[in-house]
Amino acid sequence: MRIHKTFTEKDRLEDRINYLRNEMLQSAAATGLNSHRTIYYSQKLDKLITIYQKHFYHMDTNERMLQNDKII
Repeated sequence: MRIHKTFTEKDRLEDRINYLRNEMLQSAAATGLNSHRTIYYSQKLDKLITIYQKHFYHMDTNERMLQNDKII
């Protein structure tokens, strides 16, 4: 049951990251790279990516190790 919850949280975070990335790119195209709006989206995106890496990088690494063990 916990696995399902983890994947759901991961999916939501990935969706939010993709949304903010698109908003940042649209803002950069409309207002420039140094606009307050673009920088705002960039900073929010950085925070979410950091959260993603802290919470899910370790899990993904363990999954790859398990898959490699199955192949051998």
